[in-house]
Amino acid sequence: MRTSGETLDHFWAVVPAGGSGTRLWPLSRAGAPKFLHDLTSSGRTLVQSTWDRLVPLATPQRLLLVTGEVHARAVGDQLPQLERGNLLLEPSPRDSMAAIGLAAAVVHRRDPEAVVGSFAADHLIPDARAFGGAVRQAVAVAQQGSVVTIGIEPTSPSTGFGYIRTGDAMDVEGAPDAFRATGFTEKPDSATAQQYLATGDYRWNAGMFVSRADVLLGHLEAQLPQLHAGLLELAEAHEDLPAHKAADVVERVWPTLTKIAIDHAIAEPVAAAGGVAVVRGRFSWDDVGDWDALASLVPDLGTGSAVRVIGDLEHVVTQDSTGVVVPRGNRTVAVIGLDDVVVVDTDDAVLVTTRSRAQEVKQVVEALRAKGRADLL
Repeated sequence: MRTSGETLDHFWAVVPAGGSGTRLWPLSRAGAPKFLHDLTSSGRTLVQSTWDRLVPLATPQRLLLVTGEVHARAVGDQLPQLERGNLLLEPSPRDSMAAIGLAAAVVHRRDPEAVVGSFAADHLIPDARAFGGAVRQAVAVAQQGSVVTIGIEPTSPSTGFGYIRTGDAMDVEGAPDAFRATGFTEKPDSATAQQYLATGDYRWNAGMFVSRADVLLGHLEAQLPQLHAGLLELAEAHEDLPAHKAADVVERVWPTLTKIAIDHAIAEPVAAAGGVAVVRGRFSWDDVGDWDALASLVPDLGTGSAVRVIGDLEHVVTQDSTGVVVPRGNRTVAVIGLDDVVVVDTDDAVLVTTRSRAQEVKQVVEALRAKGRADLL
């Protein structure tokens, strides 16, 4: 492994860019999900920021992105440096194991010694340097044969994240923050989450996984042999066949793939057998799950206002209010005397709610779907 500041030998980064981010409706939609938006007025969208964090570790030639066919053009526009052969397209969502497994199979054909790291396209990580340090540690551990996840130190007893239980420290050179992972827990209730924090043994599961490609594929073959076989066939088609013939293989094989998350397919069963490690990430992280979470992450841009604005400040007027306003409908939005308000104005839909009710936005999306309003989804 190379020292800090240099790219990592045989390290390939994989970015699954899927989902529609329904809790951030009406800004995030199926055709323009949250990873394609600049949600913090940084000047870079979430997927662009993810690219920025990973390129110093992997180089553009070793960075793959997996996304839906409908997003191919937008991703290409936002990431012109992404090589054409490194953009893998999904005809339909099959969850994270299919996306990550396909990328791992493609990478393994190109580099049998590859270590692959999977990092979601829609997360916020302000400290790229600390993130890079954690990835370097994860690669060092993965090279010894473990599947490695990067666990985030909990800052609250959140019921919205999964948790990883850490065990004994591991003796791996270059990885002082590496521990054995002894188990994964899905989103717990509040009392359980508080117990987890009290022990100091649990980390948030941010869905970051690092593994040698051959190790990951070996575990997949043992756990889900049919899915493994399908992904190998797709990887062979992607690498060896002309585009029109590869498309025929995708049309035939993709719908048959098991729809399952990598946590359930590999992380949980392999952890039970002692094959998963966790590197304690020493950086802040957020998956921007809803408008309430985002309201805490948006800077005030020096305005001094208690209302955070995502977009053009000239289109927002506030008085005695707090919360977040997103002016994307080319109209002026005025907010007076409201606390913790969420106002999202787009060309064809307006959302008005409170931060405390932000999780219920998903129900609005479901109601629109029931009404057949696909134009708003």
